[in-house]
Amino acid sequence: MKNKVLYTINKSELDKLIGILQRDGYRVVGPTVRDGAITYEEIESVRQLPIGWTDSQSPGRYRLNRRNDDHLFGYVVGPHSLKKFFFPPKQRLFGIKRDGESGYIFEAHQPDPPRYAFLGVRACDLAAVGVQDRVFKQTMAEPYYAKARNDALFIAVNCTEPGGTCFCGSMGTGPRCSEGFDLALTELRTTFTVEVGTNKGRQLIEALEHETTDANTSHLVDLLMDNAAEHMGRTLDTEDLPDILLKNLSHDHWNEVAKRCMSCSNCTFACPTCFCSNVEDSTDLSGNHAERWRTWGSCFTLEFSYHTGGYSRSTPAARYRQWLTHKLANWHEQFGTSGCVGCGRCITWCPVGIDITKEATTIANDVKRSRANQEAKRLEEVGS
Repeated sequence: MKNKVLYTINKSELDKLIGILQRDGYRVVGPTVRDGAITYEEIESVRQLPIGWTDSQSPGRYRLNRRNDDHLFGYVVGPHSLKKFFFPPKQRLFGIKRDGESGYIFEAHQPDPPRYAFLGVRACDLAAVGVQDRVFKQTMAEPYYAKARNDALFIAVNCTEPGGTCFCGSMGTGPRCSEGFDLALTELRTTFTVEVGTNKGRQLIEALEHETTDANTSHLVDLLMDNAAEHMGRTLDTEDLPDILLKNLSHDHWNEVAKRCMSCSNCTFACPTCFCSNVEDSTDLSGNHAERWRTWGSCFTLEFSYHTGGYSRSTPAARYRQWLTHKLANWHEQFGTSGCVGCGRCITWCPVGIDITKEATTIANDVKRSRANQEAKRLEEVGS
């Protein structure tokens, strides 16, 4: 936030920081170029960061491009969020082994998660972790998530160049990191400014060569943040949006979206806050051993809505409506916040480029026009 005390470090200090984290027992996870995208992976040095790379994103399109500088964090967000580290895509829950003719041995599976230090995390992903905390730590107890989350350390990076599908400014989650970090960096030409968020963060900055940021540089950071907020690739007016969506579940536009939706689940798997899961049981050919696994699930699949009476959401229109209204409306009732952080991943990684900001706005604008016309007609009748 503005008026916070900032410190300045040279970019060469970043390798030293990674080394300190490793010596403290952390597995350092940061952005790196892999398979034509920037993804979160375990890293050991600055050399593995996406130096000089940026990304170009639009509905249904993601491309990497070379920058004209050597920025380390000159991109926005890739297809992966932090979700997979706290809530693994596939996780063994327990096993059962036959013991003799009639006995069974229960094999509990409670793995101890690694201590992760996340480098290069953006404001939207920090906000997403906060949203998932409400699900896995407050609403229901998820031991693996809680342990991994409590041990994690976050070194965030403020976004100075928002992408084509970003709308974190509309959701109040960025582009500047406001909470949830140990350190928050802003990348300049040869230095980083650093904001301290926790005592652990203060210990880290004190272990590095640093100086207090001068007033001109602090002002420059503020200008960069303001400029980023003003140049988002997308916007979404959230005023009255939950109420509008929930009162218009039969709007014609749901069917228009469904004509394009492939029900592929890309949006839910790329989303940093979606938490649906399936449970799968398997046995070996001998019948002596069985296991139960939890895997990521999606409300876009037909099977996900199956119950004794059949499928509760049998059409793509019903499934898309379920996802969008839950994300932007029901989530407020359940968890006291929106389920969307404005990262834009669902737009970028939708094969047909369905845009959550466009679809929600189309319904909202149509409803507002209808309400305005009704009010105008009422006033005309009163006046006559």
